[in-house]
Amino acid sequence: MRQTSGGVKIADMVRTHLKSKPYTIEALQNGIVNSSSLARQVQRELGLRNHQAVKAAIRRYGLELKKRNTDIEMRALPVLSGNKITLLDGIHVVIADKKLDLENDAEVKVESLYVYLTRKNFARNLGRQQQSHIVKVNEKCSAIIVYSEERIERTSGVVAFITAVLAEQNINLIEFLSCYTETIIVVNREDALRAYQILSEIVNYGLSAKAIKK
Repeated sequence: MRQTSGGVKIADMVRTHLKSKPYTIEALQNGIVNSSSLARQVQRELGLRNHQAVKAAIRRYGLELKKRNTDIEMRALPVLSGNKITLLDGIHVVIADKKLDLENDAEVKVESLYVYLTRKNFARNLGRQQQSHIVKVNEKCSAIIVYSEERIERTSGVVAFITAVLAEQNINLIEFLSCYTETIIVVNREDALRAYQILSEIVNYGLSAKAIKK
């Protein structure tokens, strides 16, 4: 019989609590967590008494996370294998609250905002009135474009796999755009070569996340 606390299953309480801790989730996925220590911490935070029940819930959840990661990876790798990949340097990410007459490599409208990927010196081509509609500019960026086959649209988990692999290498994604067979990943220029190398190893050699070292 499963342990409960106030009518709520301890396992469910532990899962809900851990879902709000991304770094702990990552550690569980990689199997680098001391279950006893984490169980004591969760007990304190949730006010639970049954150490063994909390520890068992953490272990079960960790196993599920590992299996989920493996399943996603097995679906994603065949789709990414053999893809073409390109690196574009000198990219600016421009966010505006109005459509701009701006030469760009990509334009996306998200509710009331417009997001542009454009080249250097974009401001020279904008009048003062258009510049007043610019909300934010991220400079010194690079864009990595992955060209895939059409089946990427029918395969779940590919985007999750890419973002997870880069996150594990401490690479921050400034923008992530997916359109038909093209996936555009914008990162800081200082992270560009590392991100390109990681994705190249995946598409050219089919390397798994575990095979990629920091």
